[in-house]
Amino acid sequence: MGQGRIYTVEFEAVATTVAVDFFELQPADDKPVNIFGLFLSQSSDFGDAQDENLRYQVVRGHTTSGAGGTSPTPRPLNRSEAAAGFTAECNNTGAASGGTTHNLHSDVFNVRAGLGLWLPEGAEWNASQADTTLVVRLKAAPADSLTMSGTLYVEELG
Repeated sequence: MGQGRIYTVEFEAVATTVAVDFFELQPADDKPVNIFGLFLSQSSDFGDAQDENLRYQVVRGHTTSGAGGTSPTPRPLNRSEAAAGFTAECNNTGAASGGTTHNLHSDVFNVRAGLGLWLPEGAEWNASQADTTLVVRLKAAPADSLTMSGTLYVEELG
């Protein structure tokens, strides 16, 4: 990681029934962001019959923000740090859209196992204000409603 400030963006116990943008970040002017940690889990489905794999993708570059979610305040890990310059949204049911986009990462996670991912230094997903957004997206609706939680670890530079 660089010499930036570290923040978390999180949501907890949200009913997920459709494809959503789990996280959407909009970097501030001259303050690029790096995602270096992503955690997703659910607390409602436990049996073999409820087991499923969910596809997710990290996308950079939408020009129109999504809608229908919440706007949590990014929290600094170091309590004496300033407020984040970037803005965040969680669980937008209307996806961010428009513009030239770049898929940075596509993968699958099992709902019973959850997803805990730390990216190695130099391999973080990043965006600047020129990219407009950085989105972590659930690609398709789960088979049934899931009670999901998630945390994104973000470094802000500048």
